[in-house]
Amino acid sequence: MIVLLKVALVLILSYLVGSIPSGWIIVKIASGKDVRQVESGRTGGTNAMRAAGWLAGLLTGLADVLKGVSTGLFVTWLLPGSTWLQVLAALAAVWGHNHSIFLYERTPSGKIKLRGGAGGATVLGGAIALWPPILFFIAPLSGLVFLISGYASLTTISIAFFAAIIFCIRYFLGIGPWEYIVYGVLAELTVLWALRPNLKRLREGTERMVGPRANWKKKSIQKASTKQHIF
Repeated sequence: MIVLLKVALVLILSYLVGSIPSGWIIVKIASGKDVRQVESGRTGGTNAMRAAGWLAGLLTGLADVLKGVSTGLFVTWLLPGSTWLQVLAALAAVWGHNHSIFLYERTPSGKIKLRGGAGGATVLGGAIALWPPILFFIAPLSGLVFLISGYASLTTISIAFFAAIIFCIRYFLGIGPWEYIVYGVLAELTVLWALRPNLKRLREGTERMVGPRANWKKKSIQKASTKQHIF
């Protein structure tokens, strides 16, 4: 019974910490805006950046990563050595981030809706909680995806994808538990579900670019437009 209570406490704490709406809080302090009313309406780093600038986006991303990292501390504190609980706690934080109890709303039809982000940064934090060195693999790989594609949505998707691949490699090398692969797969499915509108826009070619790739594309269009005026 005590073990079950500890498991429940870890999962509840992980969900509640994951639910802390970092982006909403930071954007509200920085600009007075409600990030839910800006662009995608999500509370993650990308939308926080759109709402209140790059510093707000960076702080939001860091806070969201820490939410995932914290789950490892909860497990170590209450039930150390439980691999499955590590996985479930990390996922609980991601689900809390995507469906925050603190961003409770009712739709016009009266249905309950929990708002949040897409989960990329918290997925990274959860992966770090499982195996800290993974940061040094995912960060450059996902950063490369961002630089090449220019799509924040693809970058978010790549975080969970790379986590699953890295945990697979570690398992087949005999140096990591197979349960961590489950984390990567379920985290990826969670992110894909949250990004359904973005996936639709990617298929239609209407997804918005951000970052260096977006600036390069903008300059290319401007140069092409200038040449047309000259000739």
